[in-house]
Amino acid sequence: MTLDVFLIYCVVSFLYIISPGPAIFLAITNGMSVGMRAVSVSSLGNILGLFILSSASMLGLGALLLTSATLFLAVKVIGAAYLIFLGIKNIRHSKSALKADLSQELPRKRYRSVFKEGFLIAVTNPKPILFFTALFPQFLNVQSNLVPQFFALTGVFMLFSFFALCSYGMVSKVARGWLSNQARMAWFHRISGGIFIAMGIGLLQLKKVSN
Repeated sequence: MTLDVFLIYCVVSFLYIISPGPAIFLAITNGMSVGMRAVSVSSLGNILGLFILSSASMLGLGALLLTSATLFLAVKVIGAAYLIFLGIKNIRHSKSALKADLSQELPRKRYRSVFKEGFLIAVTNPKPILFFTALFPQFLNVQSNLVPQFFALTGVFMLFSFFALCSYGMVSKVARGWLSNQARMAWFHRISGGIFIAMGIGLLQLKKVSN
C-alpha cells in the first residue's frame, strides 16, 4: 500500500466517520446529559466493536453476511431493535428530567453500561460491515503482507472514530448550559429518543451490497 493510497483511505474514512449516525448521536446525548467521561467510555466501546467488525470482514465473515439475505436481515433487525430500545429509554428519561435538580452535579451512568451501549451500537450496525467489506479490498495490496495493512487501516479508522465521537460529545457538553432548564432537558430526551427510534426504523431500510 503506497502513501497516496493510504492518504486517500484516510480522507474516505474521515468523511464516512463524521457523517451523522447512531454512534455520533449517542455521543451527543451522553455529552449533553451525562458528561465527557461517559462519552469517552462509550467511544472506547464503540471502537472496540469496530475492531471486531473489521476483523470479521478480513476473515471473510463480512462477505458471508452480505451474501446471506437471512443473516443480513437478522443483523438489521437486531440493530434496529436496539436503537428503538435506546429511543424508548430516552423518552422515559424525560419524565425523570422534569423532577431532577439540575443545579446539582449530573448523575453518572455506570461506566460498564455506557461502554456496553457504545459497543452494541457498533456491532449491531450493518453499515460498518458494508464499509469494511466493500472498501477495504480497494486499498489493500494483496502482493504484500496483509496483517500490517489491516492494522494500519483499522487503526486509523478507530482513531478517527474515537476523536470524532469525543469532539461531538464536547460540543454538546458546551451547549449543555442551555438545558439547565428542566423542561428543556425533558424535551431533549424526548427529541433524542425520537431520533434513535427513527434511526432504528431507517436501519431496516438498509440494503446489502449487490453481488
